[in-house]
Amino acid sequence: MPEPPLLDMQNVRVMRGSNVVLDDFTLRIQAGEHVAILGPNGCGKSTLVKTITRECYPVSRENSSMTILGRERWNVFELRSLLGIVSNDLMSFCTGEASGLDVVISGFFSSKTVLPHHAVEAEHCERALAALVQLNVPHLAERPVCEMSSGEARRVLIARALVHAPRALLFDEPSNSLDIAAHQGLRLTMRSLAESGIGLILVTHDLSDIVPEIDRVLLMRNGKIVADGSKQEILRSGRLTSLFETKVEVTRSDGYYHLR
Repeated sequence: MPEPPLLDMQNVRVMRGSNVVLDDFTLRIQAGEHVAILGPNGCGKSTLVKTITRECYPVSRENSSMTILGRERWNVFELRSLLGIVSNDLMSFCTGEASGLDVVISGFFSSKTVLPHHAVEAEHCERALAALVQLNVPHLAERPVCEMSSGEARRVLIARALVHAPRALLFDEPSNSLDIAAHQGLRLTMRSLAESGIGLILVTHDLSDIVPEIDRVLLMRNGKIVADGSKQEILRSGRLTSLFETKVEVTRSDGYYHLR
């Protein structure tokens, strides 16, 4: 049997309070696919991320459906072991005395850090250290997160997302708060992960986040997908001028696209 899609949303409506944020939203992403979702602030990207991670739920209505890896219903903790999340919400928690290793181990418990009631096993530590090694930051295992640079903390969060060996990673505005060097390091990490075969979903408003290994790009505006295709087709000056409602010019260098 063919593998079910990672994500299949058909005519989905999601509300935040009394506001319709996603409306008649349809999106299918295959397992192992590398996809970027690009849109201005306020277009519904954050709500889409929270819907995928089960923090928001679609309105129940006829001819509307949503599955993740072929299933409509999930235990959230089970889902988080299959879909690793790297988000700014998580980044905001990386300000305390917890060590890098504790943050990565916390991924097993879907918590911010290791808490007294958590039963940490030797396997948890081994897998957490292996994830830090994969990200080339084993030296951060004992360092408090509050003493890390933003780039180092972001790598620890990626290790936290990888600790379960998930089927895909969801990056939500991953370059926010990063300086130039950290941004370059993040892009190299994303390229390495894509080449390893793991699926990537990148949600961003920054064109330079889209690494060369991502070929499919979707444009979002007003809670809808307004374009879906290859980078060459989608990342054009006219399209992005319309999307961001300001005159922009798209340039390309070494496989990356930039706005100016």
